[in-house]
Amino acid sequence: MGEEKQIPNLYEWAGGEATFQNLTATFYGKVLDDPLLRPLFIGMAQEHPKRVAWCLSEVFGGPKNYTEQRGGHRHLLEEHLHRHLSEQQRARWVSLLMETADEIGMPADPEFRAAFVSYIEWGSRIALSVSQPGVEIGEDLDPMPSWDWIVKPSVE
Repeated sequence: MGEEKQIPNLYEWAGGEATFQNLTATFYGKVLDDPLLRPLFIGMAQEHPKRVAWCLSEVFGGPKNYTEQRGGHRHLLEEHLHRHLSEQQRARWVSLLMETADEIGMPADPEFRAAFVSYIEWGSRIALSVSQPGVEIGEDLDPMPSWDWIVKPSVE
């Protein structure tokens, strides 16, 4: 019998930390040129792209840098409180991130993209909901989300 090959997690499949750092650095450069998104990010910290890369890396199976350095899921949600995001801004953030993923050569196979888009859509909708007036974050929060393959790719 042949040896079964191990399927890399999404983080590994994407190319690891360097890929997520490249994605967020490129993406946030574009955000500042986007009329719909620029007002949200005009005063962002210089480290913001790196921190978002940590977050995405952790969600997709990489090191837990975001949790260890930033406080995990609670902190992520708190960063979006009272920001008053609009659905139009959320949708533009997602579409620009996907354009950037294509531009930098992230894997385009349907299995990876289904999982990647699934988290980006889910996470952006959570950010939208917690950004609205009057929202408070409860005490009982799960750890950082952990995303996996929706449909596993074949590796031969």
